[in-house]
Amino acid sequence: MLGIVYLGKNPLTQERLKYLPGILVRMTTTYKDAALLCTPHVPNEHFIVFFECNVRNEDITAITYLHKKCKNTYIILLTDKLSDEDRKIYQDCGISDTIDREASVTELNKKIQFIADRESILFDDEAPKTSILRFKIPIWKRLFDIVFSSFAIIVLSPVFIITAIAIRLESKGPILFKSKRVGTNYTIFDFLKFRSMYVDADQRLKELSKEHNQYAEKHDDGEVNEKKTITSPLGDEAEMAMLSEGMESDMMISDDEVMLVGDDFVMAESDFSKQKEEEINNAFVKIENDPRITKVGRFIRKYSIDELPQLFNILKGDMSVVGNRPLPLYEAEKLTIDSSIDRFMAPAGLTGLWQVEERGKGGIMSADERKQLDITYGQTYNFVLDMKIIFRTLTAFIQKDNV
Repeated sequence: MLGIVYLGKNPLTQERLKYLPGILVRMTTTYKDAALLCTPHVPNEHFIVFFECNVRNEDITAITYLHKKCKNTYIILLTDKLSDEDRKIYQDCGISDTIDREASVTELNKKIQFIADRESILFDDEAPKTSILRFKIPIWKRLFDIVFSSFAIIVLSPVFIITAIAIRLESKGPILFKSKRVGTNYTIFDFLKFRSMYVDADQRLKELSKEHNQYAEKHDDGEVNEKKTITSPLGDEAEMAMLSEGMESDMMISDDEVMLVGDDFVMAESDFSKQKEEEINNAFVKIENDPRITKVGRFIRKYSIDELPQLFNILKGDMSVVGNRPLPLYEAEKLTIDSSIDRFMAPAGLTGLWQVEERGKGGIMSADERKQLDITYGQTYNFVLDMKIIFRTLTAFIQKDNV
């Protein structure tokens, strides 16, 4: 059970908090009154305090008092951009999180929902802080990974040798390709694959047309959809920079919708949020008929042989046999919003739920569908499900399409 308290004197923040759907926010201007409002009256009652940043010394006194008196409270600092020094000072005195003081109603509501979904973890006073929102692989899964990967490496050793020779004969360069990938808990590691591209593939990526990106949205006539950038007065640091350069804007709140109003646009907040979500959905990059791939590369990709070196990643503990695919840095950095974090609170894997589902659809799957399947796996995985995914992967080993 969560109670919401606002501590501050900003009338704009107070107005936005009044429009949180189905949520009553109790407001006060003194930290001692806030402490009283955060006194639990029933078991397992917790509180979120939105603390308006003001004078640092006064803030430290107030936050320290709240943190000491109210152990069941999650304190969110409403602030502009903080220096590294200020951020550390606020964290040391008890701040749990921060959010832009100009955050929209939607953003505030998402933050509350994010905390509510993890209430049992965030408010477990006995759990060490390092355990918060960190995934730990179960013992049964780790033991299976070690046995499976060791056995597979031994059995497939002839395939490793033949593939290495073929790669070296066709083109110069290393046999293995290493790239930085983001796996469980946003951990970065060296991801191993047999090299299937020419050695200058990374440099040539920028030269490829957006038309090759399978995940980019296209019009019915095949033209790639070029998205226009809309600047919101309630957005992130880049949007705040626009304000400082002279873009004056305001916010109108109607009974049914929040409107974002600027010098040259009027836009519903729901439309703006949808546009930002579309930009995140298109974070995944997949190239159709990629000209950077070698002849050997096309063969080993078709039969998934290029993935075999990841058995060593599994043996080392970077990945699991079944899990969510580790993402390149440029993809993972766009998936740090609340709705995407859960895909990283799960095992990283060689194969997974979305891979077998995508093969079943002939390789046609949107980025949002892929993300949702990753989240579903993280919430429901078990030994039986892992065995089903492995079986479906083996039966779909020979692919008709590149997926």
